[in-house]
Amino acid sequence: MSNALQEARKLLDEGDIPGTVRQLRSAVEQAELHEIAEVVRKLSEAVGFDELAAAAKKLTKRPREARALFDFGYGCVERGVSFLAVPALREALRLAPDTPVVLTELVSALEDEHRHAEAVQVLAGRDTALRPWPDRYLLVHNALLAGDLVQARAQLARLPEPDDELWQWPLGRVRRMIERADAAAPRDLKDLRGWQFAVHGTCLLTLSPWGYAAGMTGRWAYTQDSYDRILHGLERLGTVLRTAALAPASVSLLADRSSRILGTAAARHFGLPAVEFDPARTDTLVVAYDMNDSDQDLLSALRERARGQVLFEHATSWTDPPVVPADVSTLLAQVNIAPWAETLRVVEGETERVPADERPADELAAEILAAGAYDDEGDGEAPADPQETLTAFVAATASVWRTGTRDRVDSPGPVPSSRFR
Repeated sequence: MSNALQEARKLLDEGDIPGTVRQLRSAVEQAELHEIAEVVRKLSEAVGFDELAAAAKKLTKRPREARALFDFGYGCVERGVSFLAVPALREALRLAPDTPVVLTELVSALEDEHRHAEAVQVLAGRDTALRPWPDRYLLVHNALLAGDLVQARAQLARLPEPDDELWQWPLGRVRRMIERADAAAPRDLKDLRGWQFAVHGTCLLTLSPWGYAAGMTGRWAYTQDSYDRILHGLERLGTVLRTAALAPASVSLLADRSSRILGTAAARHFGLPAVEFDPARTDTLVVAYDMNDSDQDLLSALRERARGQVLFEHATSWTDPPVVPADVSTLLAQVNIAPWAETLRVVEGETERVPADERPADELAAEILAAGAYDDEGDGEAPADPQETLTAFVAATASVWRTGTRDRVDSPGPVPSSRFR
């Protein structure tokens, strides 16, 4: 038994469920499947996942049976621990290579883990046996998310129109992704702005100047926001609107406090009237600070664009993408703390809590507009990102920007970044 699995068992005995799951991630590719299944059984029993517990128990007794392997893998995917499913489903596919449901479930598990290149390898290795829908579509989709545009284009050309209306939306989505990728022309797998546009349709305004060469590649893991950075985002948003020849007639305010603060500042910055949010409103700039803090059901209505509508989000979660992607985003972060939110600071070696700034939204919006110039040089390892670069990017992509629906893609795409687990 591996040290990692022993540690997982210890943590489980101590009742540390999150710690057990994290440790299983380290152990899953090293330990025997029946050993993993035994820990998963106990873990599932502890949290009341009866079906997964039963599947894990069956796998401990029959670790070389394709059905037992599949049921365990399926249960892991359903419960959001797809990393545990991958080895079991790989083995199930080896034992039952001609079973389509095993293939698609393995691809689903790999997609959940953002292991898109591995999904491409699995599917491409069975090229002659692939069904058009969903198998070859999944090959196109994962090739895109792996950054393999040559493979994606070639496989899309072999994909017939679907007989089932269900597949029309996914087909349209990958077509738009390839169209955007062609316009953005990402120079490599570190071109975060290019790939963010290709995958999500979002024009990214800024790149993190910290940890670029150490694994962040332009994204933030944790960041404390500032008024000057928010103003910088509004200024760059103005550049995008002017370059794309867009002139919203109003700013739409969302209900959550942070979005209301930012929306009020945006309305004043652009000299536009502030109106209450209506997803059907035309020629408006919808402003969100972080869409994950907004009404998700209401935001879902933004998937279909109203004429002249632009959706702007200041801080976008790249590990938990919002229900609809923004047309423009200032930054990508795993954790972002608003400047008016409660936070912690260290004073003379001691940590103290700083309470939230409860001033009215109008006053905090004024703080944004009064902020000085944003100047974060970072660690000096990130590539320069001057205004001219953004302007050229918008000019090159404007014809395919904001076309079709806003399609949520639960993946960061091909650009890797370090993350908290």
